[in-house]
Amino acid sequence: MDKIKHFAKEVVSTILIAGLITLVLKSYILDNRIIPSSSMYPTIYIGDMVLVNKFVYRFHTPERGDIIVFKPPAEVGQEDLIKRVIGLPGETVEIKDHLVYIDGKPLEENYLNEAPQYTFGPVQVPQGRLFVMGDNRNMSFDSHLWPQPFLKVESVKGKAFFRYWPIKRIGRL
Repeated sequence: MDKIKHFAKEVVSTILIAGLITLVLKSYILDNRIIPSSSMYPTIYIGDMVLVNKFVYRFHTPERGDIIVFKPPAEVGQEDLIKRVIGLPGETVEIKDHLVYIDGKPLEENYLNEAPQYTFGPVQVPQGRLFVMGDNRNMSFDSHLWPQPFLKVESVKGKAFFRYWPIKRIGRL
């Protein structure tokens, strides 16, 4: 009987510790997301599963090119979104002639399948804000279409850094 009680205590304590570790990891360090739209195609497809580092931006702010998960502005929606950081605070963003320009210089974007088929700006990104876009430039509801085109830096929840599903496309983002 003592062996059964001891075993039961071990099982319960193991489950509690595993649950606590999972809670801490998911709350503060690492999250996973299933991608619901094609806005980040061809980098990320519908149904892809990615890991999000929720800890990285405690030490520095997002950089251009980072793929971020964030809470969108209220007028945009309630569901978290995933986009790429394009414009940083103090920079001027303009979209013309099928290119994105940062401070008058074309942005090199080797991750795109299709160039933007629209014009936008120029706009200057305010301090504490970001300009974000989906890699599927012509099918993404992002900063260039939002009523207020800038995302508050504090709305960023983390950096998507690794695709773990599907297996055939596993790897860093």
